[in-house]
Amino acid sequence: MADALCPMPDVAAQAQPGHGHALDWVGMDGIDAPVRFDAGDGQPQPSSARVGAFVNLVHPERRGIHMSRLYLLVDEHLGRRALDAALLEDLLRAFLASHHGLADQARITLRFEQLIRRPALRSEHSGWRAYPVTLEASLAHGVFRLELGTEVTYSSTCPASAALSRQLIREQFARDFDPAALLDHAAVMAWLGSEHGIVATPHAQRSVAQLRVRLAEGAHASLIDLLDRVEQALGTPVQTAVKREDEQAFALANGGNLMFCEDAARRIQRVLEGDPRIDEFHVRVEHQESLHAHNAVAEASGGAGQRRD
Repeated sequence: MADALCPMPDVAAQAQPGHGHALDWVGMDGIDAPVRFDAGDGQPQPSSARVGAFVNLVHPERRGIHMSRLYLLVDEHLGRRALDAALLEDLLRAFLASHHGLADQARITLRFEQLIRRPALRSEHSGWRAYPVTLEASLAHGVFRLELGTEVTYSSTCPASAALSRQLIREQFARDFDPAALLDHAAVMAWLGSEHGIVATPHAQRSVAQLRVRLAEGAHASLIDLLDRVEQALGTPVQTAVKREDEQAFALANGGNLMFCEDAARRIQRVLEGDPRIDEFHVRVEHQESLHAHNAVAEASGGAGQRRD
């Protein structure tokens, strides 16, 4: 009975005089939590998130923080309402209140997937695309910051390969048709529709654009709007439901939309520059080569906040 009355030891709260240092971040990562996120269509969608919850440790002699407090606050707040900037700022303030005297900065990261319905290119069909979403919010010295991350998968056809393919097709045409003879329209049409005539095709590859944007204070994050603008700039995002007419339209888009990784990065950079909702952005594109064993990569950044810095 006497043992039941003894307080449980709290080793993390013990001081270590002369042996400690301040720490940038301490906390928990990989917390499972349900979230609801509005991608911009006014319909919050439930998802399963992996959450990271952190505070700094400014007290050099304090051995550790109260990790269970962070977990319980995540569990309490994230189930309350749909994710938005106000909710995340409230949660970070709760982190700091629970560690008064120990921390003056807080950070949270959330990783989940958002399903978005995408129409086919030509047919009446549509299908779901799962886009990865990362939200990272921080509160330091009273300043709240929020970053939104996602990625777009698309097809990229190599301009150099296309030019080399056209050269081979021209050379094959010159061999198959006598320049001194009159061209037979039916024969040319048959040649164009044959594998013998189209002897080479340019190589294309699945490509990924990773986006990270820091939102301006008070700005509303619309994932769908961001994805729409980036996919329209690239021109060849991967598809969901595909009938033959959709596949043909995709082939046409690839043929008229040749790009190196540098072109893709600059296209995205152009659509994000000047957006007042975005304070800063970073773009990384990777063309997962079908020619090389290695990949081609380009990165770009910008935004009003970066220019001020």
